[in-house]
Amino acid sequence: MAETQEVRGCVIRLDLYYSVNDHTWAQVNDDGTVTVGMTDIAQNLAGPLLHTKCKKVGLTRKKGKPIATVESGKWVGPVKTPISGEIVEVNDAVAQDAKIINRSPYREGWIARIKPEDLEGDMADMVTGEAAVEAYRKKIEDDNLPACDHVEGFEA
Repeated sequence: MAETQEVRGCVIRLDLYYSVNDHTWAQVNDDGTVTVGMTDIAQNLAGPLLHTKCKKVGLTRKKGKPIATVESGKWVGPVKTPISGEIVEVNDAVAQDAKIINRSPYREGWIARIKPEDLEGDMADMVTGEAAVEAYRKKIEDDNLPACDHVEGFEA
């Protein structure tokens, strides 16, 4: 199991890379693709998710552009990719049951896998490990974000 830390009850995995302002994470896979998803903070702010609509496989997205749209009872918004590249796989499970993201934002609730265009350049703009914890501590405090409240069966 990956090492984690919590900030106001929000789980931050130390092995992932984060785009803090967009509340997304990235993990480089052995095959060179990058798995992208919403953070625990993002799923908590959205509330119980009702729908997830991912962009299509084969579509190329620039960093900061949406790779999916998520909808809850109180919010509809984009999941922005922290890296540029081609979407090579989408998580069909979250399209069938969006609440997977609420239960498992870092494991079962991933959004897409992307073949990166400039991985090194895009990763330079992200934070990981203790730097990610401190960046989120500051973001949560500065934006006065609420503490995370997890659904039953939550896993980091």
